[in-house]
Amino acid sequence: MIGKVSGRLDYRMGDHVLVEAGGVGYLVYCSERTLAALPAEGTQVALYTEMVVREDLMQLYGFLTLAEKEWHRLLTSVQGVGAKAALAILGTLGPEGTSRAIALGDATAVKAAPGIGPKIAARVVNELQDKAPAIMALGASGARRAMATAPASANTSDVSEPVVVDTQEPAASSDGVAQADALSALVNLGYAHGEAAAAVASAEGDDASTLIKAALKALAPKG
Repeated sequence: MIGKVSGRLDYRMGDHVLVEAGGVGYLVYCSERTLAALPAEGTQVALYTEMVVREDLMQLYGFLTLAEKEWHRLLTSVQGVGAKAALAILGTLGPEGTSRAIALGDATAVKAAPGIGPKIAARVVNELQDKAPAIMALGASGARRAMATAPASANTSDVSEPVVVDTQEPAASSDGVAQADALSALVNLGYAHGEAAAAVASAEGDDASTLIKAALKALAPKG
């Protein structure tokens, strides 16, 4: 299994790139959003990857963050959603938008992706809604660690590898960090900082995922 490819971006096409690493060229399929975020051809790039193997083909799919990769894996676990359809959802909504739509039960937003009909969109929301908090926590943790490790005077023209979230560590090392990640995830969903902070403060849990799930229940419309 190839979990990550780091090397020179040789070329990009409409739905994939070729990354040369160690003398081998890896053809990696990406969403439109990911392709647009990649650096210029001839520069270094790093992509987390997921390999999809079928009887008639073997393809690599690439992602800039672990949250994007995890959403692709979860989306393809839904009946009727293939690897390309999952890329279409991520390309339309992005990882955070996908989290927002699924966590809030917004099947209409999922349906906006090319090739995704109302039945598939509803199935995606119904099957993955309970799993959204864990991916939201992963994304919030990655963003926090990226900020913590970024150079004080970063040159935006420099190309660096995505920050790796060590999934072997606990989701949060302290209550304060877990609450901060939960709050960040809820604010990204569109909740006001004040109401999100109050929901997190009243929630019970030892990790960000549990806090997010409890806070979402508290914030859900009553009646």
